[in-house]
Amino acid sequence: MCGIFAYVNYLVPATRKEILDILINGLKRLEYKGYDSTGLAIEDPDDTENSFKILKQVGKVSTLAELIDARLSLDLNKSFDSHVGIAHTRWATHGQPSVVNAHPQRSDEGNEFVIVHNGAITNFKDIKSFLIQRDYKFESETDTEVVVKLIKYMYTTHEGQKPPTFHELIEIVVAQLEGAFAILVISKHYPGEIVATRRGSPLIVGVKTKSKLNADHIPVLNSKDLRGYFMSNSAKKEDEMKKHQIGPRKEIEYFFTSDPSCVIEHTNQVIYLEENDIASVHAGVLYIHRASRYANERTHREVQTLKMEIEQIRKGSYSSFMLKEIFEQPESVVNTMRGRVNFDTKEVVLGGLKEYICEIRRCRRLLFIAAGTSYHSAIAVGFLHHSNNRETDL
Repeated sequence: MCGIFAYVNYLVPATRKEILDILINGLKRLEYKGYDSTGLAIEDPDDTENSFKILKQVGKVSTLAELIDARLSLDLNKSFDSHVGIAHTRWATHGQPSVVNAHPQRSDEGNEFVIVHNGAITNFKDIKSFLIQRDYKFESETDTEVVVKLIKYMYTTHEGQKPPTFHELIEIVVAQLEGAFAILVISKHYPGEIVATRRGSPLIVGVKTKSKLNADHIPVLNSKDLRGYFMSNSAKKEDEMKKHQIGPRKEIEYFFTSDPSCVIEHTNQVIYLEENDIASVHAGVLYIHRASRYANERTHREVQTLKMEIEQIRKGSYSSFMLKEIFEQPESVVNTMRGRVNFDTKEVVLGGLKEYICEIRRCRRLLFIAAGTSYHSAIAVGFLHHSNNRETDL
């Protein structure tokens, strides 16, 4: 299984070594999931030709860490007040395990756009054919490279015009994608910014500040609303941004990840992104928006306190992570249902299925496709289903 992690520091000085250590430690927290290759990307503002340095390797995270000194000829003691870095562990789906197929993937040799991605883009072949017809060359076999090259293509279509904001650009691209994904994108055209989006794959944002957050939730904006903020005059923009920022516009750090175990050692204040959310950090401020809003849809995302101890992300007294996971199954079931099953109102809320309930109710046959332990879960659900429902085949 793939894992993604990103670290953003805004007005929080950190040396390049400290930033790399945070990224590497984030990857180490993802190792229990299984992976075949790893990689990361960090900013290098001193290089005007290539403002992101990408390091990738087949094998363990420890091997990647050892390559930092050998491959990255950078001043590790250089300090950054603001910086964006992304990292990834990959389990090959499209393309064999190799350095060229590992993440991050780039849009071109100049690293104009850099991306990490969990999931699978089911229509990537059609998009790839479209781009090849427009003379785009591909380095890897991955569906992820198709996405990042599509981002560059969409960006170049605005040449000679006012460029879109970063979140607008990603929104345009995501509208073309089919499948399940969690995506993080950074770009030399939008320094210090990051955009994250998810569909069918988990993604959370950890928030760390020295002072208390000024709100326990963040409003979810329509795209047209957010577009107005960035295009308004500076005084109006400042007022509007204050209404929708997650914290004081002072020192702040963000941690984007697919797994909460990467965050808990840094902060327990997290935001769970929901289906089709697009989150962006601009000038140290976090925004969440959607291209459209449905009736009865929640208009905010809560800042939640992550209830997890550091010991939970270690093997502890167990000989392996597998044994640890076996004995933690009861607790895992409770955590999985938390926020989804309301025992007081007897309601079940599954965000990924909510928009398709009407179609599902008309189904006469359901297919569960799974592998590994998920396959055994599917079998268990099959027995429960047949004992309670005779009208639908499973």
